[in-house]
Amino acid sequence: MKLKDVCVDIWDCPHSTANDEGEGYPLIRTPNIGKGRFILTGVHRVCEDVYHIRNKRAIPQDNDLIFAREAPAGNVAIIKNGQKFCLGQRTVLIRPDQNKVNPDFLTYFLLAPEQQHSLLKTANGSTSSHVNMKTIRELQIDLPNRDYQDKASLILCEYDELIELNRRRIVILEEMAMRIYREWFVYFRFPGYEYCEFENGLPKGWNLKSIGEIISFDRGCSYTSDEIDVEEGVNLVNLKNMKPYGGYNYNGLKKYAGRYNESHIVNKGDLILGVTDMTQDRRTVGSVALIPHYSETSIISTDLVKVNSEIPNIFLYSMFRFGGYSKHLSEFANGSNVLHLKPSSIRKELILIPTMRIIDLFDVQISPLIEEMETLTCQIDRLIDMRDRLLPQLMSGQLEI
Repeated sequence: MKLKDVCVDIWDCPHSTANDEGEGYPLIRTPNIGKGRFILTGVHRVCEDVYHIRNKRAIPQDNDLIFAREAPAGNVAIIKNGQKFCLGQRTVLIRPDQNKVNPDFLTYFLLAPEQQHSLLKTANGSTSSHVNMKTIRELQIDLPNRDYQDKASLILCEYDELIELNRRRIVILEEMAMRIYREWFVYFRFPGYEYCEFENGLPKGWNLKSIGEIISFDRGCSYTSDEIDVEEGVNLVNLKNMKPYGGYNYNGLKKYAGRYNESHIVNKGDLILGVTDMTQDRRTVGSVALIPHYSETSIISTDLVKVNSEIPNIFLYSMFRFGGYSKHLSEFANGSNVLHLKPSSIRKELILIPTMRIIDLFDVQISPLIEEMETLTCQIDRLIDMRDRLLPQLMSGQLEI
């Protein structure tokens, strides 16, 4: 049996780009396709006319799957809850025949190691793997009976629902933190603003300072391939630990067995900034994250810098993430395939620094929100790890249900 035999149809995306219009319908590009669920942080949006043009072949609907043909090739996610999407480049719309296969099961089935190997072994491309349409349609599959499909997918869906619940809670917390930051430092409605004097449009005592005046950067440790992914060594915090557009990803950690120095070491609460992006989307370059607690020694890789300042890290983290500074600084990165940001190129950029009293008050307000976000992120990463361990066993029939 082939994949096309259990599908109503499989459609390729339009071979054209669509500009991000900032609002409207989500345009699903390959970075937005996770493992089973969509990643809508930073998603591009288009107007209704563009939505209909891009969906001329087929309108994505509930229980349809969207497959990433490259960057990262092989990821697939299922549409749920009436989500209205249109296809970006290098994506494929798969509509399962629900009389023949459970759509959730098919999603997980395509993500299992055996199917991923079959899909990717013939992938080609000079800069990134690319899966062609024939490989997708002709993929050989051997599905279990429908009762097993329903039970297996139910188990895995429960993990994904918990993951999504925690992600929604994080979004709410981030929105709260962003509202507080903008209320205080954009609209100047901070505690006591009613009695504050203003000079040249700024609260008295607040100053515009260059990044170079208040921040220094320590570049991470360079390494060779034979020094990482070893069984014993120090923790190497690397680009995979940076979530798109900011935040820390626990799953990206590697082990490193080479040399390092004191400036490479990071501890809980340290602020790191991405200076590399493997794509042209500027998802990690300029973005920031706070280091969580690790009992072992941890260092950062050369794709990251440690931010050093007398200004508290919670304020700087919020300023970069919620004040738009990360997005602004990402524009200083350049490169034809891989983007690089030189810290020296941003030293003259101005940032607004309030009084230490206001910064300390802000720290008291935001720290609990940041801590809760970190706790939820850790729970998500553990759930993902548990789900990913179960997935191949359930898809191969190794576990009885």
